[in-house]
Amino acid sequence: MFVGVSLMLTTRTGMHTHLNLRQAFLLTTMSWVAVAAVGALPFAFSKLDLSVADAFFESMSGITTTGSTVIVGLDSAPPGILLWRALLQWLGGVGIIVMALAMLPMLSVGGMQLFQTEAFDAPDKVLPRAAQLAGGIFVIYLLLTGICAFGLWLAGLPGFDAITHAMGTIATGGYSTKDASVGHFRNETAEWIIVAGMIIGSLPFVYYLRAVRGDLISMRRDSQVRWFLAIVLLAVSSVTIWIWLKGGFSFLDAIRYASFNVISVLTGTGYTTVDFGLWGGFPVMLLLCLMFVGGCAGSTTCGIKIFRFQVLYATTSAQVRRLLLPHGVFIPYYNKKAIPENVSDAVMGFFFLYIVCFGALAAALAALGLDFITAISGAATAISNVGPGLGDVIGPSGNFSSLPESAKWLLSFGMLLGRLELFTVLVMFSPTFWTR
Repeated sequence: MFVGVSLMLTTRTGMHTHLNLRQAFLLTTMSWVAVAAVGALPFAFSKLDLSVADAFFESMSGITTTGSTVIVGLDSAPPGILLWRALLQWLGGVGIIVMALAMLPMLSVGGMQLFQTEAFDAPDKVLPRAAQLAGGIFVIYLLLTGICAFGLWLAGLPGFDAITHAMGTIATGGYSTKDASVGHFRNETAEWIIVAGMIIGSLPFVYYLRAVRGDLISMRRDSQVRWFLAIVLLAVSSVTIWIWLKGGFSFLDAIRYASFNVISVLTGTGYTTVDFGLWGGFPVMLLLCLMFVGGCAGSTTCGIKIFRFQVLYATTSAQVRRLLLPHGVFIPYYNKKAIPENVSDAVMGFFFLYIVCFGALAAALAALGLDFITAISGAATAISNVGPGLGDVIGPSGNFSSLPESAKWLLSFGMLLGRLELFTVLVMFSPTFWTR
């Protein structure tokens, strides 16, 4: 706050601030980098003896709500550091919501222009209107966090753990105060509260704002929400049946473990209760695929986002029908509205770039000496902002501390890339961006 207020006072003028498109791209990316750099200072100066790479990795993981950690011995770590980690991801969560509602639609990043509103139809309107929007969203966000924390406290968690885990739940961040994550508490009620909190954090927050104002129907009408809940139900059911029949769990335990860990991976939260890497080939492969999915646009979640899969499905279906009936006119729809061609193109480009970036990141990690599973899951968990990877090194029972420092810098860049929807960062590597 001291640094921020000082900058505000020294750069304040009587004129309104107008952003052009390039400044908006630069502001969005550099804000995240600056906050991550400043957020790394407490880690660097703490008694945890973290290197610069470790401190920046931990901070970037927090502010992007990834939840990957390099800290060993969380059970005995200073409470101030544990609270700082929780605050970073909590503030990162609300920042992501505002960015997704205000900045990304204006920048037309990856099909986000679908969510363009008249309030943000030009760059010079973004800052004042975003401030109004942020105020309402922040109150809702704070209220949901408080309700979650109170529920966890009633369920039996100590007050400090209840607050920090509530922050990580609503932000879908996943930083825990224990090495064994939520599994440390062995508290079924707390686990179900966190499951509910993770789902709440994965839905568009603008609907909560509308609900407070009396509009209770919009969320039910949104096909994005229905698709998300259907994917949750299908994935949880599949894993439940698998580990019940083949994992040796009772049916109730299978439902409990599958629900918590599948929803945690799908939403990019990253909390764990058991080592799901031991469940066998099918659940592990399914969880690896779910890392890429994420939640709804305008939520705190990560990944490709549900609406892009919907746009891709609608566009592909229309293309297949055109092949069968070459003289027919077929228009793809999203939420009963025709999808503009520029949105379809943007989503296709995003998918292609996402796969390319994932492959390049995995190849670079392998070139640094990481094994196949660690490289593949590390790239997936970084670019999708999930948290734990797969395997013995970075899986649910491990962490990222043993990786080489070059890999940590690379993963930090991957987290930033995934959190800011790829184009926002990569556009600045184009020489055209810097020409007048």
